[in-house]
Amino acid sequence: MTSPTLTPWPGDKPPSEAELEALLREDGLSPRWWSNAPGDRYGAHSLPYHKLLYCARGSIRFLVEPGGQQLDLSPGDRLDIPLGATHSALVGPSGVACIEASRP
Repeated sequence: MTSPTLTPWPGDKPPSEAELEALLREDGLSPRWWSNAPGDRYGAHSLPYHKLLYCARGSIRFLVEPGGQQLDLSPGDRLDIPLGATHSALVGPSGVACIEASRP
């Protein structure tokens, strides 16, 4: 198992929601949207699949276990979470909207 990987958005301007969705669909994936209110938390968990996630609006901090590595996402940033990687998350002060897809 490898650790989650953060890839910052390369452009000066954050992408549109349509651009983010197109990136996942071009890879043959089936994206789904979700959002959370400021301060919402996800407890530590792992997934039985590889998750690809883009932050579209707001911000979210992922904490990787073991070790407590912090990965802060803002609009356009991508997070790859490998199968079985234990992580938790804390939504930023403006809330968050993300699009994600699973890769077998």
